[in-house]
Order: sequence, then structure tokens, then C-alpha cells
Amino acid sequence: MKAMLALSLLLTLAQDKVDLKVGDAAPTFEAKDDTGKDWKSTDHVGKKIIVVYFYPASFTGGCTKQACAFRDDMKSFTDKEIEVIGVSGDTVANQEAFKKYYKLNFALLADEKGQVGTAFGVPTKVESKTVKFKIDDKEQEFTRGATMQRWTFVIGKDGKIAYKNPKVNAADDSKAVMEVIQKLK
Repeated sequence: MKAMLALSLLLTLAQDKVDLKVGDAAPTFEAKDDTGKDWKSTDHVGKKIIVVYFYPASFTGGCTKQACAFRDDMKSFTDKEIEVIGVSGDTVANQEAFKKYYKLNFALLADEKGQVGTAFGVPTKVESKTVKFKIDDKEQEFTRGATMQRWTFVIGKDGKIAYKNPKVNAADDSKAVMEVIQKLK
């Protein structure tokens, strides 16, 4: 009986796992942005190409390199009417501090329960973790509710996945995404 129950549970989990492919419709999602406002994909998809990049945690090495690269390349994205969104399991307050400290020029979404990551099929672990970071010579703690792997997606104006990268190089992600978008147009 236990074996049947375990098999049933495994089958249910396998059915629930999302495996988006290029050409699939992007999931509809919403989360609080770094200002605490609701960010709804339905308000953005179809109007612009949307880059959604998932990262493990604000104020960590690779995540900072990735965010700053998108920041530095933002003019190239906005010139092409492309919107960039960063998503992590951090709180709204963490996202606000991260954006302010690094002068990021795009929205960061707080996915504390990992729901957005899960909707995209990004491996996500829901558990509380803390990162310490010094701001103005004062060490601060930033706690997040979920940790997701570093994946990047591009959603075309048609609402479909145009690009999926589950093996992102943090420092080069912005350039790789721009190369893909150049080929799409």
C-alpha cells in the first residue's frame, strides 16, 4: 500500500512539473515589484518583448554581476522596446535596497514563495535564507523566502517563449540575450 501511495505521489509531482519550451505560451504571472506595487504580466506581454531573468539572491556575487550587466546595457534594450525584469525569492524591501544600491534601471520582482519561478519551471527551493551585506559601513541582513536557479527567458510580443536558457553565465547573460533578440527581429 505504501508503495502505491509513493508511486501516486511521484506521478502527481511529475505531472505538475513545468517544462516550457521555445514556442510555448508564457505563463501568466504577477508579483510585487521593488516598489511594492503589483507587476502583472498581462499589463506588459504583447506590448514589448519581455526578458525575465531569474536569479538566486540579491546582494550576492553572480547575481550582482548579472543585474549590473543588464543595467549597463539597458539603453540597448530600451532602444529596441524590450523590457527587462529580474525575479528572485527576495522580499520587496530587499529588492528595493538592491536596486537602489546598484542603481538598477529595471523592475525587480519579489517571488518570496517561488510561485513565478515554479510557473516557468525554474528549479525553486522554498526556504528562508539570509545574506549579509555591508551598506554605508553597516552590515545588514537580507532574508529571502525562496531560492531559484539562474534561468533566463525571452517572451515575444506574441506571448510565446522565444528563448530559454537554463545554464546562464551571470556576467554574460545580458549580451547573450541581446544576441538572441537581434536574431529574432
